[in-house]
Amino acid sequence: MDKTSIIGIILAFLAVGVGMVFKGVPLIALANPAAFLIIIAGTIAAVTIAFPTNELKKVPKLFGILFKEQKLLKPTDLIRMFSEWAQLARKEGLLALEAKTGEVDDPFLRNGLSLAVDGQSAEYIRDVLSEEIEAMEERHLSGAGIFTQAGTYAPTLGVLGAVLGLIAALTHMNDQEELGRAISAAFVATLLGIFTGYVLWHPFANKLKRKSQQEAKQKQMMVEGILSILEGEAPRVIEQKLASYLPAGERRKFLEESVVTQNE
Repeated sequence: MDKTSIIGIILAFLAVGVGMVFKGVPLIALANPAAFLIIIAGTIAAVTIAFPTNELKKVPKLFGILFKEQKLLKPTDLIRMFSEWAQLARKEGLLALEAKTGEVDDPFLRNGLSLAVDGQSAEYIRDVLSEEIEAMEERHLSGAGIFTQAGTYAPTLGVLGAVLGLIAALTHMNDQEELGRAISAAFVATLLGIFTGYVLWHPFANKLKRKSQQEAKQKQMMVEGILSILEGEAPRVIEQKLASYLPAGERRKFLEESVVTQNE
């Protein structure tokens, strides 16, 4: 479970709800079925028009990605694994890694390692794996685009709902009390549109993009690790090269620990 998504949504609703109470606005004012219909159903309709069926079918899976913790290998563990493989390849040859392919759970890494063991050139391996990364990023970007567009449509539909509400309010010009209620209800649609657009849909899109970037970064590490082993680089050199993908503090700590381990 991705706790940040859950915590963020809870905080968003609390912030708006408590803020309304502090402003003296009763929460019952949000009980406006027409506003929910215009914003929620209208956003769904607009997104349905904007995207083909094959992309819309992925929406339930996208929600799963948003609320599930991303299963990625720990970068430092990945670097140590490549260091061990490099040492094995230098001692027993590249074919010695063939037995390791069955132990790899990640399909991308397993495919790359298999290509190296099969004797494919470094250029060919880089091209194949890079194209796979690009295809993955394109798929992820199209998924994030659905939420980005939803975040664009929702606030505009909120304005539309407000306009419709004000039109209805104008029919009560002779009744000041009813007029006030109608105007208040009109702006509920604007509130819902802005809230769903900028507190839910746009942040959802950003999280999908960030998770995609993290996955792509790890796959790039795998590509560099595989090619480094193929080129016969020393384990220490591979560690230093792949450590460049780590944050500065984590990189320094990892390299210091690596030196200590090698000296023992």
